Amino acid sequence: MRIFATIRTARRALFRNKIRTALTMLGIIIGVAAVILTIGIGEGAKAQMEAQIASLGRNVILVMSGSTTRSGVRTGWGGVSTLTVEDADAIRREIPGVSGVSPELRSAAQVAAGNQNWMPQILGEGPDYFDIREWPIVEGAGFTEQDVRGANKVAVIGRTAALQLFGGESPVGEIVRIKNVPFVIVGMLAPKGLSVMGTDQDDVLIVPYTSAMKRVLGVTTIRSICIQAADSKLLPVVQQQLTELLRQRHRIQPGREDDFTVRGQQDIADMANAQSATMRVLLAAVGVVSLIVGGIGIMNIMLVSVTERTREIGIRMAIGARGHDILLQFLIEAVTLSALGGVIGIGVGAGASKILELWKSWPVQTPVPWMVVAFLSSAIIGIFFGFYPAWKASRLDPIDALRYE
Repeated sequence: MRIFATIRTARRALFRNKIRTALTMLGIIIGVAAVILTIGIGEGAKAQMEAQIASLGRNVILVMSGSTTRSGVRTGWGGVSTLTVEDADAIRREIPGVSGVSPELRSAAQVAAGNQNWMPQILGEGPDYFDIREWPIVEGAGFTEQDVRGANKVAVIGRTAALQLFGGESPVGEIVRIKNVPFVIVGMLAPKGLSVMGTDQDDVLIVPYTSAMKRVLGVTTIRSICIQAADSKLLPVVQQQLTELLRQRHRIQPGREDDFTVRGQQDIADMANAQSATMRVLLAAVGVVSLIVGGIGIMNIMLVSVTERTREIGIRMAIGARGHDILLQFLIEAVTLSALGGVIGIGVGAGASKILELWKSWPVQTPVPWMVVAFLSSAIIGIFFGFYPAWKASRLDPIDALRYE
């Protein structure tokens, strides 16, 4: 029963100085709220990044044209067109783990429809592109292999481009002019949102790659190839086979640099996750510093409390309290301050996260395990920073304590 008496004594001591107790808890409240808010922002950004990467499709591999060197100046990837339609056909034909292949060309061009005009991104793609990207067509239909063979003037439009050119009207069956070449809209895509790079994926007009090559851009090569592996387990094998096949087709001698680059979806995800992890560490560090500052505040107030209550401690020891009873009392006070501050801080942090999400439309996610971690951290800080004042109180000499004024 002595433990319950000690708890009651600690509770009375805290309630005797309500304002000081509240101000002491404020440091922990701010620290825990900062942890909850920063972790929520970091986890929300991570979830958004994962959703954007998932919007690329499943098991996607990108092959991009290589760089070139002119007068000692090296261009970046895509600086020269080193890929051909025949490369894409060879990939489809010779690599068994591939389930879809789409040769790609990308450009931006002014597009006119009636008295409206807009500059969306123009993509030249194959019929497999919509399956590779898992991009459903919500109205109309996609183009076919026959449209590719005939370089037909058909197009599939994204939601943003459709709104800019046709407002709220259905774009299917309407004619748009790309560089004065008329194309018929045969389908409209479901909205995808932002890409990993932050660009609007829906601001797009997709045409058969042969139409883009012959009717829009006037080129004979392609800039990239979008490939889908049949299974995620096959990704490393397919990437290796892609590299070997293209080196053979491009007659690249051993030891020479590739004139193309292969990037798997996991490579993109790893890069994005590394950036996101750095941000989360920085945000979490802010919350940890705030918690430590709150813990120092608890230690400071507890040391002041020990000094103020020296005579009270002497009286308790004179009537039978032992050193460990005094130690336990002050530890209970410190843990109560930090734990109660932690609970309030969790509420404040969760509320601030929700307000931020509604106000700025930022994705904020705070998993329950992180709330538990924040609460336990606050309690541990109470024990850590409260131990020294409690130990100091338990080591007081009863005679000296009674004489203290």
